Amino acid sequence: MKLEEAPPDLRPHLIPKARPGLSYHCLACGRAEPPGRLHYTCPACGGLLLLEDGADEALLGFSGKFWQRLFDCRRLLNLQPLRGVFTFHEFLAPLIPLEDVVYLGEGHTPVVAVPPHLASDFGLEVFIKHDGLNPSASFKDRGMAAALSYLKYLRRTQGLEEVLAVCASTGDTSAAAALYAAALGPAVKSAVLLPRGKVTPAQLGQPLGAGARVIELPGVFDDCMKVVERLSERYEVALLNSKNPWRVLGQESYAFEAAQAFDYEMGDLALFLPVGNAGNLTALLSGLLKLHRYGVVEHLPKVGAVQSAQADPVFRYFSQSGPDRVYEPVTVRPSVAQAAMIGDPVSFPRVVRLAGEYCRLAGADRFFVVRVTENEIMDHMIRANRAGLTICTQGGEGLAGLATALKLGLVRPGDRALVDSTAHALKFADFQAAYWAGGLAQDYGVRTDPALVNQPLSLDLAGAPQPEPGRTQSPADRAAYVDAAALAVARALGLAPNT
Repeated sequence: MKLEEAPPDLRPHLIPKARPGLSYHCLACGRAEPPGRLHYTCPACGGLLLLEDGADEALLGFSGKFWQRLFDCRRLLNLQPLRGVFTFHEFLAPLIPLEDVVYLGEGHTPVVAVPPHLASDFGLEVFIKHDGLNPSASFKDRGMAAALSYLKYLRRTQGLEEVLAVCASTGDTSAAAALYAAALGPAVKSAVLLPRGKVTPAQLGQPLGAGARVIELPGVFDDCMKVVERLSERYEVALLNSKNPWRVLGQESYAFEAAQAFDYEMGDLALFLPVGNAGNLTALLSGLLKLHRYGVVEHLPKVGAVQSAQADPVFRYFSQSGPDRVYEPVTVRPSVAQAAMIGDPVSFPRVVRLAGEYCRLAGADRFFVVRVTENEIMDHMIRANRAGLTICTQGGEGLAGLATALKLGLVRPGDRALVDSTAHALKFADFQAAYWAGGLAQDYGVRTDPALVNQPLSLDLAGAPQPEPGRTQSPADRAAYVDAAALAVARALGLAPNT
């Protein structure tokens, strides 16, 4: 749609203008800090930061229906900076001018209804949001689009020359960070720290392909994260993990898109997402609270956070009752949901703050955390993919969480559910193959369900002429091979001959 074709009352607002108002806000001491440089922790006390809009009175001057119409209409514009997560510029990062927006095709991933024969297992309408269809094949691109747009803005306004962007990762973060850093050109280099032997080959190949310096370290993600934090304390680097509050802003777009996908009617909706470093949970809660504050949604949905029993510190905290809950990191065990295999999530203090606010506003039953087993994760992933859905292990974790929530009565049959499949299934094809081969029993405690096994079948055609690459068969040999192979395939598939 061209701008002049938009409704006259929306036309002056469709192309947003940058404005001040964002500031870093410390969750520990309450100090506010201007956004003139990258901060990961409070300069005064070392507390964790959130970016907050202290000048949003102008936003409150418009009705919720206005914002709905504006965002829906903006989606029709053929303007690159507004095609992705910055469709929601006013709610996301209004400080950043459109000239600094980095857009690689992220955001607005499809919401797909689960086919009835699978949805019947849950007894309600279930939808999958396929965030694996982002450019680097995971939801991390949402946060990187905001973080690297801010970095581009800083470089332009403050004359920064070379920048080194660093992150710790279990795979998806490194792929997104390397890709978006590469988009800024050779002056922005990236380095990623990965736990040795705990990243799939597909995920390892992504940052290497984008030109990042990949360093493998002993341990798990938590160990790599501690090293990256130390680097950010002692050296001039741009940290791209979700400790960076700009990452959280970008990931809030998931909440805005979910509302848009359901015509901004979320009262009967339950959102399920896996929790690792808790940046996605932070962003979802923060984004939903914004939607409610600005009148875009009248009723807040239920939010179900899901953790594997192999890495469950958030579940353990919220399973305690009363004001004297105690948070303790856990030592993780291997999980097929690799992105969630984090025992000390960096964003946990943000979750505590935002979950408390969410429950006060929406009701205590509108936020909960459930725990699932590794077997449930794998079984749900494979069953979903057999129903025509390409979900990852983290998506399997979300579906398993939905099943658990139904058993616990946290979700009712009349509700609708949206499950976040955070990455593309092809990143985790090795786990699927290992499941079929029974190779997940020792480290993951996963027992293979024979009904879900699907292996290639090799047919014996020893009596027929064999084709060979680079060698042309005679017409007679070719016909003999085709006849023999067709007969063998028909027998394997139980086909009956034509009558």
